[in-house]
Amino acid sequence: MGIGPEQVAARAAAMQAAFVEAAARNEWEWIADALYAERCEYVCEYAGTMLVRATSRDEIRATHYGRDMKVGWEGWSFPIERYATHGNRIITHWWNRGPGQRADGSYYQTPGVSFITVGDDGLFTEQLDLFDLAHQMHLCDELEDAGLLSPTLKANWVVPMKRKLIAMLERKLPD
Repeated sequence: MGIGPEQVAARAAAMQAAFVEAAARNEWEWIADALYAERCEYVCEYAGTMLVRATSRDEIRATHYGRDMKVGWEGWSFPIERYATHGNRIITHWWNRGPGQRADGSYYQTPGVSFITVGDDGLFTEQLDLFDLAHQMHLCDELEDAGLLSPTLKANWVVPMKRKLIAMLERKLPD
């Protein structure tokens, strides 16, 4: 039978609304229970520097919506600007949006995309997240220059990620 197009679109809209609520509360773990199947797979490769792979709702709650979204990310949001559906799949375009705004009123943000599969019960069974990590590091530098980057985020995520990215890219560079 399968899930219908209206139901898939409703799940995409529910995710969009959940991200707004989670950012307002700075609480993300509940999204795993609200949207993901018990047996599901989440993958984000962080530009080849670190693989986050979770294969259950509990692991998604503990990694992606727990450890990776919690400390240091206060004031950040990840709004889903738009989505498209095809069959039982959702493609979302979202933003890694830092705190504050530039003097011209624009947001400090970098784009991301997710590819999501929805099961017959309306819960997500697979998700692949992609975003430009180098662009994200540049954004964090810009936020630090504006006095908006959390020192905790810088120490726990930005500096280690920059080091991993640099080490990966330096490999096989000619002298």
